[in-house]
Amino acid sequence: MIKRETMYIFKISVYFCGTFLLALLGSCNQPNRKVVSVQEKMTDNYRVAIELILNDSTKVNSLLENLKENKLELYKWKNHIVLFGDATDTICISKMIYQSRISLKIKRYAAPVYVFDRQMHCGTLAVDQPWNNYLLTANLVADTTMQREYMHYHQVQFQEWPEVAQGFCNAEFQQLLTFRNERQLLIVISVPANKTLDELNPKTEENNPRVVEWNKLMSKYQEGIEGTKPGETWVFLNKVNIMDH
Repeated sequence: MIKRETMYIFKISVYFCGTFLLALLGSCNQPNRKVVSVQEKMTDNYRVAIELILNDSTKVNSLLENLKENKLELYKWKNHIVLFGDATDTICISKMIYQSRISLKIKRYAAPVYVFDRQMHCGTLAVDQPWNNYLLTANLVADTTMQREYMHYHQVQFQEWPEVAQGFCNAEFQQLLTFRNERQLLIVISVPANKTLDELNPKTEENNPRVVEWNKLMSKYQEGIEGTKPGETWVFLNKVNIMDH
C-alpha cells in the first residue's frame, strides 16, 4: 500500500514523446509488432539512448533493479540513468519504469546530430568488434546564437576540419555519436574492447594541432549539466554491471 505522502505523480507524457510512449505501451502486448518512429527509420543503423533523471537519487538502485531484465546497456551518474542500445530493445522500457513507481523525468536521444563512422570516414572496411562504449554528457551554453554556431561547426566539420576525423581514425575510434535534447549533449564513443578511451583519446591530438584548436574552440560552447562541480564540463557515466543489482 502506498502512503499518500509518498505517492508520485508520473509526468512521463510531459517529457516523453506522447506518440512514442503510446506505441511502447501498446506494443508490450504485441511481441511480434515492431514499432519504429520516423527518426528511427532515418537512423536505423545507429543505436539510441534514453536518459532517466530521478527526483530522488536514493531510488537509483531500486530503478536499476526494475530495469535489469532489459537488453540495453545501463549507465549512471548521480541521479541519472542512461539506457543505450538498439531502438527495438526500448519497446517495453516505459512499462518497467511505470512498475517502479519512481518519480522521474525522461529524455530521449533517438537520432544522432553528428556521426563519425570508421568505415565511412577512415577509408577502411575493417572495424574491430566487440566495442566498449563510453558515454559522456554536457550542456550547450544558454545562448541560442552560440548553439547554432556549435551545430554549424559540426555540420561542416568533415569538409572544413578534416583533421578532427583523422584524429578519431588515428585513435582507433570505431564510432562516435552525438545526440542532442534541448541544450543537453550526449556523446557515445565506441573503441575496441581490448583498449580503453584513456589510452586512445590522446592520439586524437598527437601531431595534430588542428584537433587541439578544435577542442579549444568547442569548449566555449559547452558547460556542465546540473550537479557538476564548478569548472566541470563533461561528465562520464559509469557502466552498470547488472549482476551487481
